[in-house]
Amino acid sequence: MQTLGTKYALWLWLLHVSPVSSFSLFRSKDVPPQEGQVRLAGSDSISEGRVEIYHDGRWGSVCDDEWDLADAGVVCRQLHFPGAQSVGIGGAYGEGSGPIWLDDMQCEGTEKFLSSCSFKGWAVTDCRHKEDAGVICESGTINDTTHSLDHSIGLSDELGRLFDSGESCDFLIISESLTGNQDENGTSEVSSTTVCAHKMIVSRFPGFNATEGASSISVHLSQACQPHLTSFIRYVYTRKIEVSISSAQCVHQMASVFGAKKVMEEVGRLFVKFLPEDVTFHTQVSFHEYSRETGDLVLQENCLQYLAWNYQNLTSSPAWSHLSAELLGALLSRSDLVVPNESFLLLSLESWVSQMGNSTSLESQTALLGHIRFPMITAEELFNLQFTSTLYKTHYSLFRDKLLRGFQVNALPFSTLKNSSTFQGQDFDCQPRIYTDQPWSTAIASTDITEIVQVAPPISYAHRNRYGHNYQRYIPTARSPYSRSRSWFFSTPAHGSAIFKNNIIRWEANVLSSQRDCSDRGLSCESLPAARLRAETSLSQYQNGIRFGNRLLLMCQGAFIAHIQDFKEDMTYLSAEGSKGPTYPCPNNQYGYWFVVRPEYI
Repeated sequence: MQTLGTKYALWLWLLHVSPVSSFSLFRSKDVPPQEGQVRLAGSDSISEGRVEIYHDGRWGSVCDDEWDLADAGVVCRQLHFPGAQSVGIGGAYGEGSGPIWLDDMQCEGTEKFLSSCSFKGWAVTDCRHKEDAGVICESGTINDTTHSLDHSIGLSDELGRLFDSGESCDFLIISESLTGNQDENGTSEVSSTTVCAHKMIVSRFPGFNATEGASSISVHLSQACQPHLTSFIRYVYTRKIEVSISSAQCVHQMASVFGAKKVMEEVGRLFVKFLPEDVTFHTQVSFHEYSRETGDLVLQENCLQYLAWNYQNLTSSPAWSHLSAELLGALLSRSDLVVPNESFLLLSLESWVSQMGNSTSLESQTALLGHIRFPMITAEELFNLQFTSTLYKTHYSLFRDKLLRGFQVNALPFSTLKNSSTFQGQDFDCQPRIYTDQPWSTAIASTDITEIVQVAPPISYAHRNRYGHNYQRYIPTARSPYSRSRSWFFSTPAHGSAIFKNNIIRWEANVLSSQRDCSDRGLSCESLPAARLRAETSLSQYQNGIRFGNRLLLMCQGAFIAHIQDFKEDMTYLSAEGSKGPTYPCPNNQYGYWFVVRPEYI
């Protein structure tokens, strides 16, 4: 019986030995760790392992004396996990090889960094490596399920078995990564892994540089990506690969460098599916950083859009305090930001500045405050800012000018303001975002589009901030289950400014799931399901000054906003011909409907 190597020997007999080819892969990520950085080792899981900390140019372990959940929780949060599930002692994840840096840890549990906790002193210990401490971190509700990519088109799995066997392989793929340790001469320590492949197979992808005469290639990987190289090389043989949240970024980068266009394009589309799966928001922020580094504008916009639509959840996530000023500025500049109201944005910015401490310069704070649309804040809240805002005194001149502009917009018709030199070409901050606070929205929950359940506005977890403003999470609460009515009524002012406070408009919201729903209202629906948001009050008196850019928000199981659509002539269709469907996937299509009135000056 022929071996796999013999069977494919005909493919390989032309190959020759030659010098090593080398290039750098992801070198921007391959940088030495920072003082006090922590990592988990000795496990295949990204959320558990032996705790190691970087100090004085070397990685070292932690002794398990006095090691408890409070200490482990600090490690997990430093690694961007929600918290610790359990601790490991007695070298449960193997013995480390470097110094034992920490012993007798005494963390309160609130510290941001393990090195901020109380301990004996660096390398002051009576422990041995058989006492190395470990941890299992909570992964929250992150669903790290894999997505299968299959481009084999019937290609035999025998090639996969050939790769697994390593028989007759003749092309070495050597991956190298910095460990973070240094030797006595200060030279950075490098770990390497070698994968033996078959030149005739990998040469189909130009990025391997498997040209005639070449026998090997050396690539420089980040430590995070090194474990995924073998599965990617196996894809070259089988055209099949499993991609998860933890591997997607590395697979995309390798596909880009090695020239696997199908993988690159499909994983790029998978990024959108992965975004809602991480409630900690670290994945979304990481993908955004990656998109900026690689210049992937489509992925960058997808990440920004998801973060903008779900900004309120972002502000209470573990990733919030790690947001860069650049990313926060990009979000604050957007008009599709979904927030209770503009004062919530200012409050969130103050919270972010407070958490960042001295790491944010006054110039950066000024730039970020410049994105706050003060004219969209009510006159009462504007007045209270001088007493409540933590940034008011530090940025007094900016606040003074912004408050004056805000009071003017609240008190004067926009037609008058547009003739003022101070407003010409600067009316961007007079345009609304997507404000969901009462009275500007109403929500309708539905697990099945044919069974509509009437709900109250989304007031679960509602409470007042210091401006006296109620803001809510995205979870609606039922008012009258299985209501037979298919109309929901609510009222709003014609505009948010004070001069329109008493000009009330009554709105009717409908979710239309059958042609009978449409015909009962004298409508001819192009497709189903559809939604309608109609003003019962005449809008003719506002036609020369105000227009309504109303929005329909699709909420997935009350957890995140998956899609936003405009209303055109009071109607919007959820599955119109040519529509790509919801932007971000929702399990079982369990959507709720959030109708938002959005008046703006023209």
